[in-house]
Amino acid sequence: MAQILIVDDDVATQILLKRALSTQGYDITLASNGEEGLRKAQEIRPALIICDWIMPRLNGLEVCCQIKSMKELSTTFFILLTSLDSIEDRVKGLDAGADDFLCKPIEMYELQARVRAGLRLHQLSRDLEQQKQLLEAELAEAAEYVSSILPEPLSHPALNIDVRFIPSSKLGGDSFDYFWLDSEHIAFYLLDVAGHGLRASLPSLSVINLLRSRGLNNVNYYQPNQVLQGLNQVFQMSDRNDKYFTMWYGIYNHRQRELIYSCAGHPPAILLTPLAQNHLDEQRLKTAGVPIGMFPNIQYINANRKIMPGSSLYIFSDGIYEIEEANGFFWGLEQLIALLKKYKHNRVRNLDHLLQHIRTWHTNFQFEDDLSIMQIDFF
Repeated sequence: MAQILIVDDDVATQILLKRALSTQGYDITLASNGEEGLRKAQEIRPALIICDWIMPRLNGLEVCCQIKSMKELSTTFFILLTSLDSIEDRVKGLDAGADDFLCKPIEMYELQARVRAGLRLHQLSRDLEQQKQLLEAELAEAAEYVSSILPEPLSHPALNIDVRFIPSSKLGGDSFDYFWLDSEHIAFYLLDVAGHGLRASLPSLSVINLLRSRGLNNVNYYQPNQVLQGLNQVFQMSDRNDKYFTMWYGIYNHRQRELIYSCAGHPPAILLTPLAQNHLDEQRLKTAGVPIGMFPNIQYINANRKIMPGSSLYIFSDGIYEIEEANGFFWGLEQLIALLKKYKHNRVRNLDHLLQHIRTWHTNFQFEDDLSIMQIDFF
């Protein structure tokens, strides 16, 4: 039995509406003013509210605005009862959140028809809200699963690796990993699949599993460019698969202190090396190369770099710096690098503190895209 709340300061109108709707089997609750109507709406959470526009103290528009601002009542169908019939008045009502209007004098068949239509829409809204909650729960589970297969921070006499993964509300395709090829060589990479949702996350999980099992054929895993070329052959776009991804992939030989890396359309990794007088040398490690999956038979290239003791390497997805500020400007890569330099000077560094600082640049303190960052400190 549908709950209907009638809010009207006129007793005669209350009786008329209750009699007309009770005969249809609805459960009717009455309120004589706006304040009482709000209180009873929160108590019974009706499926539909019929509210008079013109009332003392709290009018129908104000009641409607407050009802629609309450999460638990956001799907309640709201009908404004009014003798006002101008376009301007109806626009005001719609802006306040009203779903329908009923004009005085009230025609009973029209009243009953509008109530039936409103209850159908209310049920549809509730069904959609439930589906949304189920989907959000499934995405949260998926994000938790993605997080569970990502590696933990690494502590080693030659280097430390710290990582953070923050999935957006939509879930995306960020992932990263690192693993030892032998006692001297460690591989690490970070990738970002285009788009959001499960369709973006699944390719990233496939890459992790493929590389951990060394399942690429005819690939020298000590050569980053060959790894990227092998992935490019496996993950080609097609009519049924429109996903591509960027990737930064490196191999570090800690005995020779040599880093070999290759890039597939990914943002540069930032290498910060301490110099004299508390200065830092900044190097942006990037090679030419298109994202993986766009074109077949792409040849990627390697580059190498000697790593000095005390250096730090930062590998990240573009979600960490593609942030629109409240003033309409974008907080970009240059601002991120400036922040990393300040962060590098801290005696105690924690990626949580870095990310919290970055959040302050975002208009709602939430990242719209997935965010991944890897910090590698070389000893």
